[in-house]
Amino acid sequence: MHKGKWITGGAREELAEAFAREYREGRSIRDLAGAHGRSYGFVHRLLTEAGVPLRSRGGDVRTPSTASGAVHTVPERGQTAFRRE
Repeated sequence: MHKGKWITGGAREELAEAFAREYREGRSIRDLAGAHGRSYGFVHRLLTEAGVPLRSRGGDVRTPSTASGAVHTVPERGQTAFRRE
């Protein structure tokens, strides 16, 4: 799809389904926007229109909570940043 081109009807629904699938697999909204040549706002809007529950913002993972006994690890895509020992 060409950047800036209006996407409506079935094409919009198909794109929303593709975004939803990739987002559920762990890709970020920013990753999706870059990969598809679209703006962050456009991807966010399509995910919301499709009823996809959005993840909360990332935040600083350099300071893990030690109260829960969590140990900081470097996560791979789709994994959490903390594990228990």
